[in-house]
Amino acid sequence: MNRRWSQNVLVGMRNYVIDTSRGLAAAGVFLAAVIHLDLWVQGFRSISTIGPLFMLDFVAGMIIGVGVLVWRHWLPALAAAGFGAATVIAFWISVVHGLFGVKETPTGSSEILAEVAEYSAVAFGLAAAVLLLWQPKSGTQSPSRSAQTRRPLAVMSHTHLRR
Repeated sequence: MNRRWSQNVLVGMRNYVIDTSRGLAAAGVFLAAVIHLDLWVQGFRSISTIGPLFMLDFVAGMIIGVGVLVWRHWLPALAAAGFGAATVIAFWISVVHGLFGVKETPTGSSEILAEVAEYSAVAFGLAAAVLLLWQPKSGTQSPSRSAQTRRPLAVMSHTHLRR
C-alpha cells in the first residue's frame, strides 16, 4: 500500500470528522437559539430579566453558529460548547431552584428539544475543538524520504538538484 495514499486517506477522514462535528455543533446551537426565540415570542419577552436573556441567547446563538460554520478554528467550536453548556446549566438551575423568579418544568416539548440541541452543541463543539487543536502539522515530512531531500536547498549541491 502506498504510504502517501494512506496518509491522504487518513487526512481526508480526519477532515470529514472535523467538518461533521462542526456542522452538528452549529446545528445544535442554531436549534437552541431558534427555540429560545420561539419561547420569547410565545410570551417570555414579558418576563423582566428572562425575556431579554432569551433574546440575547437567540442573537448569541446565531453569531456563534455562523462562526462555527465559516471559521475552521477551535475557538468557535469551543464557543459552541460553552454556549450549549451555559444554556443547559441555566435551564437546570431554573428547573431545580428557579432563576430570576421563573421556575421551569423539564417536560415540555420545547424544553426537551432545546436540551437535546444544547447537549449536542456541547458534545460536537468539544469534539471539533479537540480535533482542531490537535491537528498534525502540515509541514511535517514523511520518514520514508531520504536524508538528501530533507536538506535545505542552500546546502544541496548542484548535482543533487539535477536529478
